[in-house]
Amino acid sequence: MTRVVLPAHLRELVQVDGEVEVEGTTIAAVLDALEARYPVLRGTIRDRGTGRRRAFVRFYACAEDLSHEPADAPLPGPVVAGAEPFMVVGAMAGG
Repeated sequence: MTRVVLPAHLRELVQVDGEVEVEGTTIAAVLDALEARYPVLRGTIRDRGTGRRRAFVRFYACAEDLSHEPADAPLPGPVVAGAEPFMVVGAMAGG
């Protein structure tokens, strides 16, 4: 199982505390599983039409930014094994 850490506003939206566990070995598979379990997430992390990551959302795992990796690239081994989480992070912006 892949452990997923969602930002606080998305955890509140899906009414969960802490991490979520889903099956998936790629970014796309994890996001597909999240959206299947929590349909309210559709369109919040990825654009509904294109399926592309939203501009102010980032993905991290094993202290690496995976935001620009292809959606079908394999996740790092420790993430797939459940030792490390896959993190969805809202990017900061402003001025």
